[in-house]
Parts: sequence; structure tokens; C-alpha cells
Amino acid sequence: MSVYAERPWLARYTEGRPSDIRPEFSSVLALFQASLARDPDAVAIRYFDGSMTLAQLDDASNALASSMLDHAFAAGDRLAIYVQNDPCFVVGLLAAWKAGGAAVAVNPMNKQRELTYLLEDSGASALLTLDELYDGVAREVIADGTTRVQTVFTASALDGQTRNDPRLFMGLAPTHHDTLDLATELTSYAGQAPPPVQPDADDLAILSYTSGTTGVPKGALNTHGNIVFNAQTYRDWVGLQPSDGVLAIAPLFHITGLVGHVAIALLLPSPLVLTHRFHPDVMLDSLREHRPAFTVGAITAFIALTGADGVTPHDFSSLKAVYSGGAPIAPAVQDQLEAKMGAYVHNIYGLTETNSPSHAVPFGQRAPVDPDSGALSVGVPTFNTTVRVVDEVGTEVPIGQIGEFLTTGPQVVPGYWNKPEATAESIPGGELHTGDVGFMDQNGWFYVVDRKKDMINAAGYKVWPREVEDVLYGHPAVEEAAVVGVPDEYRGESVRAFVSLKPGASATPEEIIEYCRANMAAYKYPRSVKIVEELPKTVTGKILRRELRGT
Repeated sequence: MSVYAERPWLARYTEGRPSDIRPEFSSVLALFQASLARDPDAVAIRYFDGSMTLAQLDDASNALASSMLDHAFAAGDRLAIYVQNDPCFVVGLLAAWKAGGAAVAVNPMNKQRELTYLLEDSGASALLTLDELYDGVAREVIADGTTRVQTVFTASALDGQTRNDPRLFMGLAPTHHDTLDLATELTSYAGQAPPPVQPDADDLAILSYTSGTTGVPKGALNTHGNIVFNAQTYRDWVGLQPSDGVLAIAPLFHITGLVGHVAIALLLPSPLVLTHRFHPDVMLDSLREHRPAFTVGAITAFIALTGADGVTPHDFSSLKAVYSGGAPIAPAVQDQLEAKMGAYVHNIYGLTETNSPSHAVPFGQRAPVDPDSGALSVGVPTFNTTVRVVDEVGTEVPIGQIGEFLTTGPQVVPGYWNKPEATAESIPGGELHTGDVGFMDQNGWFYVVDRKKDMINAAGYKVWPREVEDVLYGHPAVEEAAVVGVPDEYRGESVRAFVSLKPGASATPEEIIEYCRANMAAYKYPRSVKIVEELPKTVTGKILRRELRGT
């Protein structure tokens, strides 16, 4: 049953929108094929000065799938995709499905140890990678012989940026004696198509690996049904229309990029604006040239965009909807971004295991700020989604009380790849134990306080780093902030803050400590502050607290 039906007082947030989504398609491939049939000449991808239509994307993915099948790829196999935000990422996804298999999304920042683990764990039989990643990382991994990879396709992002030959969008990779050049394969198999297949909603679409913050990374089983559902959630929640360009701020290997960029662009259909990788100036150039209407990304990316030289609100004027997820937004930062962008940044919340959103601020609404904690709401549960807030023994807590979020809905993955114990522990009975703690207020708004494991115990008092960080962001000199607990002989743990300063700003640790002391309870404010040039982050922009502990 829909959460909106269970809680009628949420109806005002969904007025004019369906309270339930009925799946329109059995798979992401069917979703793409429906868009292709409606408008084959619609632009699918914009890449710098070039473009690629749905028909060209279909032809390229048919050719790659045909080549894969001729090189020992079989139904049920997996293609690992180890590239940046390049057109070949989308071609690889479609080709894997057309060949009867699934994709493995690999972080292009991974080095040999990490790539070896993902290839071994996923059992991928084929690899699509950029030539520089092959030369610098993958070659030795494949040569080691411990993986199942039999075929490697290499591509380059250095060509194909200004010409409309879809083969050139795959690049012209240097010839390797032990790999297949993707551009050459697309030419050789041009006009060919694999035997038609149609995945079911329960079939695996993408193995997307968790960050491994609490152990080794786990492969979340993102099914076609999971992805189709949340692509439709983005479309209907925001009211996106065909040809509303989608700016790919998030990396495509990440669940936000996979669903909030690729899947929604294929569904609408809409041009997917790619820039190889995130760089503020390059991203701003794409905004100015292609005028996309929608994007979703980490708050750190928006901070970087608005801090670029020469940026004005006009640069963002084509964006009718901007969402941010992956990391908390401090209310002070949201206000600063709105002033610089001229656009309100809506909060959105989800995990790899929920295929991007499980909660979102309804489009056109402004998220409230909790008066006690100062936290900005992450929104309300999205379509067909139920969220319980429970204590440590699994009992639902009263409204306003902090507990762990437990989520059920069509977007929740059925489990982890080859890890039944982890599945039973984290997703018992299909209910995801998120590890995030927070609360729901009396009006149905949800607030994420922090990760359960990041709580600091200072002399018996619970301190949530997120609350301290929100206060730090209110300091006029602070650009970014992260808070961790450090050992303290007297208190057990004490609060330590790491901050970077805005360009041209100055502040001493003592000034920042005093600012916090004046704005929060005595047991919460940081006893030490370290000013750093830059905080460590994941490729998706999430600040890595774990790397700051012990420093």
C-alpha cells in the first residue's frame, strides 16, 4: 500500500500527482525501446559539441552486443564498465542487456586492488574500459589471470567530441594486441543485431557496489524493475517532460548517475549531457551551451559550481529542477546556493540499495528545518514507499524520536550478489535496514540525523556529527566541514572538526570553536578544530569522515 494512502495528511504534498506508480515497462531495455519507437531521431546524448540520436545509440549497442556474443559472452554473463561519464558507458549498458546479460558499474578511480576485487567478486566475463585505464590499471589485473574476464574492449574519450559519427563517440583507442578496439568493433558489426531478448522485471540489470565503509564492498542487485520504478519516480515527482535535458553531474557508475541521469534520460527521452568527468568550468560550459532542465548531484558539486570564477545566476537559469543527494545539506549552505544560483536546491535521499530516491522534497516545496536539531528535511517518502523509524530492538518510535530508518518499496534491491548472510542481515523480508538514523515530524517530514556508526559518545552524551557540521557551515569563513569523534581519556570521546575555508576568508581554530560554543550545547561543540586545504571525498562528492579519524 502507498505511504500516501497510509498517511492521508501527506496528500497535500502529492496533489496533482499520482500516489502510486504502476510499472509501464518490464525492463530498462523495454523503456529504451519504447522511446526509440516514439522518436528515433531524438537526441540521446550530447557530448561537448557532438550529439547522438536514439537510433544511433540503438545501432551502436546492437553492434557491441553482436561483437560480445561472438567473443564468448553468454546469456547471464556480466560486462564490467570501467569508464568515465562517456557515451560508451550508455552503449555498454544497452549492449549488456541486449546480449542477455547484466552490467557491473565500476568506479573509474579504482586501482588494481579494488578493480581485482570487483571483477573477481562479480565474475564479469567481459570488460569495457578506457585505454588509459587499461594501460594504467586493468592490463595487470587481467594479466594476473585471477578473474573470469575473457574479452576486453578499449575506448578513448579523447575523440568524437565534435563529429556526429556515432562510432567516434566511442573514441579511437590505441591498438592493443590483447584487447578489441571498440570503434573498430562498431564498424565491423555495423548493421548487425543480436537475437532479440527482453529481460524480466526481476532480472539483474546492474551490479552496483556499495562504498565498503563497514567492510568489503557489496554488489547490490539492482534489478530492471527497481531501476524502471525509480526512473518513473524521478519523472513523475518532478514533472519532467521529453526533451528536458539532463545534466550528468553525478558519475554514471554511481546509483544517482545510473538512475537519475541515464535511466530518466532514456525514459523521457531526453538529451543526456555528458562531460567525461566533473570539472566546474567544463560543467558550466555545458550548462551554458546545452541548457539542460534537470540535474541531481552531491551538494559539494554545487558548491564547486557556484564557486567558479565568473559564475552568475543566469548560468543556471535553464534548470527548472535541481536536486541534491548523497550527502547532507546544511540549511546555511542551501541558502547560499539559492542566492548564487537563483534556483532552490531540493533535498533527495536514498542509498545504492534503494536505487537512488526513497525520500525527496516534493518539487516546488521548500524543506523545513527542524527547530531543535537544525537539520534540513530530506523530504517525504516517494511513491509506494513505506519507512519505519525504529529503536535498537526494532520497535517503532514515536513521532519526533530518533531511530533507524527501515525502508520497503519497489525500489529496494532484493539483496547482495553472492552474500546471503549480508542480505539476511540488512534486508530481512525485503525491508532495508539503512543504517541511517533520524526522525519524522508531526507533519510527515523526515530528517536524517547521521549514520548510526558515526555517533560520538562524549561523557555519556550522544553527539551527532551532522548537527555540529550544520553549525560550522553557518560560520562565514567555512567552506566545508566534517566532524568525527576522537579518543579522550576523560570523556571517552570528544568532538573534533575539520574545516576548509572559503577563498580569501580567514579564521583561526579558536575563533571557530568559540563560534560553535555560542551556538550549541556545551557537550556538543568541538574541543579541537583542524583547518585543512581540502577535505577527502568520494568520487561522488561525499566527505570521507573515516579518513579523518586518527589524524
